[in-house]
Amino acid sequence: MSSLIIENATLFTGVDGDVIDDGVVYVSDGFIRFAGPKTKVPSSLEDIDRFDAAGKFVMPGMTESHVHLSYNNAHPQQLNSQPLATAMLDAVDNARVLLGSGFTSAISFGSAQGLDVPLRDAINSGRIPGPRLAASDRDLGSTGSNADGTFGGDNSKKIIADGPWAIRKAVRSLAKRRCDIVKIFLDGEALSEFAPPGVLTYSDEEVAAAVEEAHIRGLRVVCHSRSAAAVKQAVRHGVDIIGHANYLDDEAIAMLEAKRDQIFVGPGIAWEVALLDRGNELGLPRDAMEQRGYQREIDETISAVKRLRESKVRVLIGGDYGLNITPHGTNSKDLEYFVDLFGMSTTEALLCATRDGGAAADTSGMVGTLEEGKFADLVIVEGNPIEEIRILQDHNRIVGVMKAGVMHCALMQRNPYVAPRLNEEL
Repeated sequence: MSSLIIENATLFTGVDGDVIDDGVVYVSDGFIRFAGPKTKVPSSLEDIDRFDAAGKFVMPGMTESHVHLSYNNAHPQQLNSQPLATAMLDAVDNARVLLGSGFTSAISFGSAQGLDVPLRDAINSGRIPGPRLAASDRDLGSTGSNADGTFGGDNSKKIIADGPWAIRKAVRSLAKRRCDIVKIFLDGEALSEFAPPGVLTYSDEEVAAAVEEAHIRGLRVVCHSRSAAAVKQAVRHGVDIIGHANYLDDEAIAMLEAKRDQIFVGPGIAWEVALLDRGNELGLPRDAMEQRGYQREIDETISAVKRLRESKVRVLIGGDYGLNITPHGTNSKDLEYFVDLFGMSTTEALLCATRDGGAAADTSGMVGTLEEGKFADLVIVEGNPIEEIRILQDHNRIVGVMKAGVMHCALMQRNPYVAPRLNEEL
């Protein structure tokens, strides 16, 4: 249908923290034409199909800001071992699952075997269901960085480049592959064999070359930066989205605050928590993870995010999803952590997932809030996540997900592009 009125809803537009009782959303030709209280609905809207959302919560589609759709919920050492065709089929299914979980936009933080671009193109053409995807390719890192053998496996499926001119060439190759995103490692972490936490893996000259070359070609840059030194390096050279930012000092906070209108931070808290709670699935039990410093890292992340919010730096949900300990479809777990660990209200957490995530995902300002003229990307939820944020983790509560005016229902129960068995009803 080209036009639809969703009425009688509890409406959260994402513009601010307000909730509208008896809310109405009017969608036409893939765009929002009205979103607000019933009392302000234009009188001309008479003969239009209607969806009764009584008892339901209507909100903007969420943005997953740190996802790996081409990862197959496997151990990190197995990510690049799948046959290419199998990996692509998994990526298609992962895109369906993410959309069905209420995420209408996604930012890739690295792609196994370079599958993001064809996946994005298939989604955009309407061939498969999935979120609006800002596509990356293989990770870019220096010799000895996380990209260079942290989890073993085939390093030929990463991009290892040293020196500014080699880095420029690497970025140019990513532009040629029609990526939207360049993912670069700026420091290490405790799981890295060669680059422990706090060790910068690129020089300032190299980072400047990567960002400049990417921006010249219209690509955005996201980075892995755990330490204050790596975060400051990212801010100095204009990285667009900083992943992790676990350890921040006063100078790093001040630099981020000064650039808060241009930069975003995604703490990736789900990955940190999963390393402790499910590290045994990586072969490292909880005590081993604690010895490597991951409990301290969580504590530092909590402190850092609280300071970032005080400084009005935009913080994004997105927990490094796609690995065996952070599987696809569990993405809304981040919202629970934003409330329980970071001390946010449920409303504030939703704004991070919608308004702020939309600003990071789409620089044209067309997603993230329900406002006239924006894309009709929204989620209809059974229940009220402002009263209980965890209901967004229950896929049975996701009544429908609309992207560009097209309503998707029951995506988690059935892949709509798979034919039913004989005598099986649709």
